[in-house]
Amino acid sequence: MAAELASQPETWARAAGLRAEQAVLPATGARVAVVGCGTSWFMAQSYAVLRESGGHGETDAFAASEAFVDRGYDAVVALTRSGTTTEVLELVERLRGRVRTIGVIGDAESPLVSLVDDAVLLPFADERSVVQTRFATTALALFRASLGEDLDRAVADAATAVAAELDPELIEAEQFSYLGRGWTVGLAHEAALKMREASQSWTESYPSMEYRHGPIAIAAPGRVTWQFGTAPEGLAADVVATGARFETSSLDPMADLVRAQRVALARARAKGLDPDRPRNLTRSVILNP
Repeated sequence: MAAELASQPETWARAAGLRAEQAVLPATGARVAVVGCGTSWFMAQSYAVLRESGGHGETDAFAASEAFVDRGYDAVVALTRSGTTTEVLELVERLRGRVRTIGVIGDAESPLVSLVDDAVLLPFADERSVVQTRFATTALALFRASLGEDLDRAVADAATAVAAELDPELIEAEQFSYLGRGWTVGLAHEAALKMREASQSWTESYPSMEYRHGPIAIAAPGRVTWQFGTAPEGLAADVVATGARFETSSLDPMADLVRAQRVALARARAKGLDPDRPRNLTRSVILNP
């Protein structure tokens, strides 16, 4: 996890330059569903918001197991690191011949490659660790670049996030709540998942404006509320008033996710855990028939 996490500036820059692969993704104006499981679902959420809010077309994100894709979509984008996740394979199989499917896949030898109509392969971002870091963010970098974003700042900020010293208070905190707005809601969900997977920590995640509708009740000294991107007005003061730490950054939000990944890794090490072999998890969920 440590080596893969640290390689993200390089893999993002590489993804930003994949113009031919970006051209395979749905064109502006297409109605699109993006599906995935776990981390890939959260990246799908971020892509969907960026695509639709940028005026590129109606875009919905679904967990593959709960996807309502029979709604006249022009294309379905399936995001998966392994290309072996049962729910994704079953969904794509069901859509064959009816809707154009595009796979964004880490493992070029996976069964999904031959099932989709078009495959965008990112083998340079594939990973050995069970806990996923660089594939997810590299796929999101690809999506952002395909929508016309210049990722130079994000890449530079990721390098800063990889090298920055971590505050011991973050490594020792009792609890984390991650918050986001718009496309960063998916990042908040992903940060919480990383913390749970790698370090077995108590974490939650919400849209920022929802936090004061109940979840702020758990904010207290020794706990952290971490905002990705710009916080709603007054939220920082409300959190500080509870005694909790309000964590935010001027980094690109995707680079701030790298910082959260590093905290998860540091907490795992502090607990004597191996984040490459987390409890109860495997690299891909393959369900028995």
